[in-house]
Amino acid sequence: MPQPDHISKLGVPDRSELDADLQQVFVKCVDKLGYVPNVLSAYSLRPQRLRNFMSIYNEIMLSPSGLSKLEREMVAVVVSSANRCYYCLVAHGAAVRQLSGDPELGEMLALNYRVADLDPRQRLMMDFAWKLTTTPHLVDDSDRDALSQQGLSTEDIFDLAETVAFFNLSNRMASAMEIIPNSEYHTMMRGEANNASG
Repeated sequence: MPQPDHISKLGVPDRSELDADLQQVFVKCVDKLGYVPNVLSAYSLRPQRLRNFMSIYNEIMLSPSGLSKLEREMVAVVVSSANRCYYCLVAHGAAVRQLSGDPELGEMLALNYRVADLDPRQRLMMDFAWKLTTTPHLVDDSDRDALSQQGLSTEDIFDLAETVAFFNLSNRMASAMEIIPNSEYHTMMRGEANNASG
């Protein structure tokens, strides 16, 4: 059964009507990925918010950190699982599959991260992401101390918390607008899964 064919229930502007800098971003997406992520199209309804969104996304997800790119994508999936955010589960689940080379890890993190065979550091990071998302008022010194004992620096804990917070924002916007994931995400890294089971 195909998913709905809209990008956002709030609609998206015609790309040709966007400012030149944003049109160039979309051209770069097509050149690099083959498509424009639907979240960017949805955010283009408010052009300056799109610029802000891209800036903070790039800072959180791509800048130097004690958290690897894969770990930050894993956090995105666990947060999105807690929030049941369809767009982000599909998009970031695909990123986890791509970065890890493991076609099963994204699904385990999406459905129940506790079944994944994670190392103690990553397990604690996912526990923290889940807790900060579902019961933020219960986060206390014991959580921060546990992360420190697993080798996370003060800056790493900051980065982890900010990643969790960002995806809570992103999930709520995606759900409010009912952003539908690009179809390309569904097939990324699926060939390996098919070969393994065949």
